[in-house]
Amino acid sequence: MRKERALNKSLVVGSTGLVGSHVLKQLSERGERPIAVLRSVSDALPKDIQIHQIDFDELLTSGELPLCDHLYLCLGTTIKTAGSKEAFRRVDFDYCVGIAKLAINTGTSVVSLVSSVGADASSSNFYLRTKGEVEEALRPLGFSTLNIYRPGLLLGKRLEKRAGEGLGKIIFKLIDPFLLGAFSKYRSVKAETLARAMIEKSTIAKGINWFHFRQFKS
Repeated sequence: MRKERALNKSLVVGSTGLVGSHVLKQLSERGERPIAVLRSVSDALPKDIQIHQIDFDELLTSGELPLCDHLYLCLGTTIKTAGSKEAFRRVDFDYCVGIAKLAINTGTSVVSLVSSVGADASSSNFYLRTKGEVEEALRPLGFSTLNIYRPGLLLGKRLEKRAGEGLGKIIFKLIDPFLLGAFSKYRSVKAETLARAMIEKSTIAKGINWFHFRQFKS
């Protein structure tokens, strides 16, 4: 059973990550007091925000989320960082889907999900298959608006180092200008640009909406 109508608040999960930190910062700069859902508090967080510190495993089994209208799901890791495929899936699938299910019960109406270009539940690539399965799991939950963002390589400074990402940035800097038309969705994008698009397009249309590189810029 849903709780009473949520207050007009934004909840950011993955708020210390590359995209989530920009979402949090930009919401704060727009005069909002977003709620950052996180495991540990960082000095780098904006000052004018609310903090909901949790253990993600406990949250899924017995926890609750604060009331919110808009859930920004920016949570994600890599297999190398997580240590195994199972640990990666725990973060990228179990946490994301579990939090979305908790959010629907608080009256959340809008969800903005950071997925990946090429996400496909039937993909032979484990990473892309998991991202696609998250999308598929969120679709029937009943949110008024589900915005799915499928970026290519994300650009920006991370707190953590990701293997191969530095080389990827060099390669994409060379090939981005040649990724035109249908291939433009594979272009790299600045995390702050994606964050801005997620905020500005949050109520562009009800239903399920997908966004790629060209929509991030427009």
